Amino acid sequence: MADIVVVGGGVGGLCAAIRCAVAGHHVTVLERNEVVGGKLGVCRRDGFSFDTGPSLLTLPHVFDEVLRLADTTLAAELDLVRLNPQVRYHWVDGTTLDACDDPAQTEAAFERFAPGSGARWRAFDDRARSIWTVAERTFLAGSMDSPRQLLSRLRSPRDLLAIDPLRTLQRSAAADFDDARLQQWAGRYATYSGSSPYRAPATLACIEHVESAHGAWYPMGGLGQLRDALVAAAERVGVVLRTGAEVVAIAADDRRVRGVRIAGDSEPAVLEADVVVANVDAVHLYRDLLPDRRVLRRVRRARPSGSGFVVLAGVHGRTEVTGGLAHHNLWFSPSYRREYDALDAGRASDEPTIYTCVSSVTDASQAPTGDENWFVLVNTPPGGSWDAATTADYRDLVLRRLAERGVDLGPRLAFTETITPADLASRYRAEGGSIYGTSSDGRRAAFVRPGNRGPRRGLYLVGGSSHPGGGLPLVAISGRIVSELIAEDGWT
Repeated sequence: MADIVVVGGGVGGLCAAIRCAVAGHHVTVLERNEVVGGKLGVCRRDGFSFDTGPSLLTLPHVFDEVLRLADTTLAAELDLVRLNPQVRYHWVDGTTLDACDDPAQTEAAFERFAPGSGARWRAFDDRARSIWTVAERTFLAGSMDSPRQLLSRLRSPRDLLAIDPLRTLQRSAAADFDDARLQQWAGRYATYSGSSPYRAPATLACIEHVESAHGAWYPMGGLGQLRDALVAAAERVGVVLRTGAEVVAIAADDRRVRGVRIAGDSEPAVLEADVVVANVDAVHLYRDLLPDRRVLRRVRRARPSGSGFVVLAGVHGRTEVTGGLAHHNLWFSPSYRREYDALDAGRASDEPTIYTCVSSVTDASQAPTGDENWFVLVNTPPGGSWDAATTADYRDLVLRRLAERGVDLGPRLAFTETITPADLASRYRAEGGSIYGTSSDGRRAAFVRPGNRGPRRGLYLVGGSSHPGGGLPLVAISGRIVSELIAEDGWT
């Protein structure tokens, strides 16, 4: 059996570690921060609790599969609630729309929203189902080192047409809905991977069906409960978890990796390993840990995902808004086109789409009695300058835009904390603070994204900047793909 070191204790790294340990390997996870979990973070203050990264669990069976390897189940570890409504959408004209857990309810909600749109939503969902069916057995079935690997998994040329890779999501939305508001709704699914609806392929419509068919879930106690379940499973199968251990280099010769160097008080200590699984941003990997200018140039062809600006707000009292407040809420910008033009120009929008998660609507433990925990997120470009004054000004702008839409948190604020793209870059060594690693922008995004097998024998990549991309279920799937590659490459 091989000695395996996982650099970075994010969700993808933990899932890969569990699978490799169950296969009999000796696995050590090295995490530079004091807690594992990567972007699956939690902030607690004055009785309020916030999930600071992912706020939604989809495809829970992906994690159940991992936990079963450690002789437990997702149901045994988490108290999962299937949310209904899944998301409440708001537009500047005051209209609202609920995406429901029951597809029949969603169809009816669309029909009430705009007569004739119920059937259009059903057709959209049917096509999204077809995309997902093909993507699951092709794109997500294994590594994607070349287009040939995808083509080898296609059953017929019809599969390639089914995934709708040539149109953008926006073009698809415009063909599917004649109501501009619903075009904006459909384009929103690009943001699940930090992408633009004007560049990302229509393939991303499959995300809608994932939620419609498989549900939008919340673990009582917050998403940190999922992290804790993965940590407990990893320890149960013998994974060694080391926090506060910063890897400063991957030791390698021209052919293969030899281990990692860990920062110490004097000379970096060396931990030998047969296999290194890098659960880090690919740019950081090839620029800093294993410098390779040729590979780095190739990696930079993959467009980094968008970043985000977060306001964590402890809010006194309960909110009354039109139709009430849901667990997940979205206030669309007046114009997606203007918003994304600003993002493409490297500027945070003055009229951003505002997403909020108020988990205390479902889980009273997340805020003091009678209060609310508001996680507020808007899209921003990666990078940029975020000094104290800029951060405060943009926080005030976001809260002011919410107030203009009828939700004035100002008089009720207990406190606010912010997370900027610069904070994300610092905490996670993510290029420019990109949230999801690499984006899905462009027809070739899936093929320029770094593969799971590195250029040296024994090096593998897991997590959002490698195949299949960012988001909780996808990074968990990348853990499965990497564990299969390790077995395929003869590390037994």
